[in-house]
Amino acid sequence: MTTTTTLHRFHPGELEVQRRAGVAREAARLEGMLAAPRLDGGAANFLAQREFAVLTAHDAAGRLWTSPLLGPMGFLEARGSTLDVHGVVPSADPLAVLPVGQEAGLIAIEFAIRRRFRVNGTVTRADAHGLAIDADQAYGNCPAYIQQRVFERIERPEQTGSMVGDDGAESGETRGGLTDEARSLVRRSDTFFLGTVHPERGADTSHKGGLPGFVRIEGDELWWPDYAGNNMFNSLGNITANPEASLLFADFATGRTLQLSGTAELQWFAPGSAGDDGDTGRRVRFRPSAVFAGAALPIRSFHAGSSAHNPRLKK
Repeated sequence: MTTTTTLHRFHPGELEVQRRAGVAREAARLEGMLAAPRLDGGAANFLAQREFAVLTAHDAAGRLWTSPLLGPMGFLEARGSTLDVHGVVPSADPLAVLPVGQEAGLIAIEFAIRRRFRVNGTVTRADAHGLAIDADQAYGNCPAYIQQRVFERIERPEQTGSMVGDDGAESGETRGGLTDEARSLVRRSDTFFLGTVHPERGADTSHKGGLPGFVRIEGDELWWPDYAGNNMFNSLGNITANPEASLLFADFATGRTLQLSGTAELQWFAPGSAGDDGDTGRRVRFRPSAVFAGAALPIRSFHAGSSAHNPRLKK
């Protein structure tokens, strides 16, 4: 784990994106959010009331994945700078076996009130009862682009899944790339989670939202326009320094999930071009190298309202 004071400053990848986006001065005022965290008070209370979180980490083979974490209120317990997660990912999930000592990024989110909180740090424990993260960074984000949803838990969720890797064959599968079902899920999604990792500064999980169709598919590649945010550019800064990335999509009406591991590239182009929904002149192109589909979450939800911040899609 990095212990120098530079951990609590923006790294060169973030600074480069901030500079190119023309927001370096605005971002500099936010650098204090990266200070060494104390998960007490309001942060601890918010985490303790959540039932849904998302984790980004490497599996035993060294591949990056982004996975869902669910539990009853209290399953996220913060003490000092440590976050204890009293729950595990589903047994069929790529992160069911989680190596200790690695960097991980977790985001806890409450769709009903449109709030989210990130905790990035080192995995110090991972066993049959859950895991623990020693936090290096912890901060909240604005409610923009979060679609309002209300969840209910269900009994006996389906826990099967299938993997398709670089060679297109794993766990008995002979196909490669995205299936028709996976493409349909992506095209109708208004939400997904992006996992990235910096070689020295650790992993991060971010929430991405927009109108259904804001994630485009070209062949077996995905891309989406970047929307205006807090100007910190944690995810895009990581991608600039290291292309390793992972995605999690979920059909919240059925519980079906889709997880992708691969590489991402930040692309700059003329603002206002086709597909530049947010008029930022930025988009991310993702190339999957492994696909995991079929696991189901023990939750269902109804859509209570779209974010007023969602830009209209530009075809």
